[in-house]
Amino acid sequence: MKAAVYRRYGPPEVLRIEEVKKPVPGSNEVLIRVHATTVNRTDCGFRKPEYPLLIRPINGFFRPRKRILGSEFAGVVESTGKEVTSFRPGDRVFGLSASKFGAHAEYLVMPESGSLATMPPKASFEEAAAVCDGLMLGINYIREIDFGKERTILVNGASGSIGSACVQLARINGARVTGVCDTRNLELVKSLGAERVIDYTKEDFTKDGSEYDVVIDAVGKSSFFRCKKLLRPGGFYFSTELGFLGQNVFLSLLTPLFRGRRVGFPLPRDSREDIILFRGLLEEGKYRAVIDRRYPLEDIVEAARYVESGRKAGNVVITVHG
Repeated sequence: MKAAVYRRYGPPEVLRIEEVKKPVPGSNEVLIRVHATTVNRTDCGFRKPEYPLLIRPINGFFRPRKRILGSEFAGVVESTGKEVTSFRPGDRVFGLSASKFGAHAEYLVMPESGSLATMPPKASFEEAAAVCDGLMLGINYIREIDFGKERTILVNGASGSIGSACVQLARINGARVTGVCDTRNLELVKSLGAERVIDYTKEDFTKDGSEYDVVIDAVGKSSFFRCKKLLRPGGFYFSTELGFLGQNVFLSLLTPLFRGRRVGFPLPRDSREDIILFRGLLEEGKYRAVIDRRYPLEDIVEAARYVESGRKAGNVVITVHG
């Protein structure tokens, strides 16, 4: 089968389309013919690697152990192991392979109990592939918020994969949302449910005179100290990045001790239950995938370059099988 393989860390150009052995499902596994996947920040972060002291011990100090990236996917079950009861050949499925990757290939093996579910009947493969990573990371922060009363939330990077998920999830929970993005994505963010949008090319959102219960930095380009004045007493700051010298991890442990404005840094986890939840949100029309560009698998280097440019809105989809 064809797959995008990287055998050394580095820029997008280390990716190569190669013929590799087609995986064989074990007794409790499912073999999926991948129709669509994405290139996301996690893929790029592992390929570089962005945080070497974290990634190299996990994925190899000198060369990557997991040589096929890709965590989101949608496709068709081709075969199943003898113990599998939840899926059958021909089922249209989608999900996350967040720890093992492997979706940048024509075929992928997933455990039956993994983050995998049947697709919504009306969803396309591209739509289904473009929801799971952003939703999984976004809901990681949204679940930390008490929506017992109406909340005001600011989302920095509101047009990205994680940011667009946070905007939609916050609106589903009844929050009043302010989004921060660039000029070309103002209308997109409004259409996702933000009642107010700040154009960061014209205004520094950290100097905004409003106060919020929660600030979510979905691109990791700010800091708690810059955003602290935006938070009401007892407010939360979340970031998708570790921050300078890993400060967000330490602040998440220290700030709750002072009962003031706090930093939250919950560790994301994916699960089959969440994929089923995501399917429901799609079926009910409460959530929509934001797709910026589509590339064939053969153009994955160009796709990775575009993701790393910081210009993407929502998701960059890779089509594998038409």
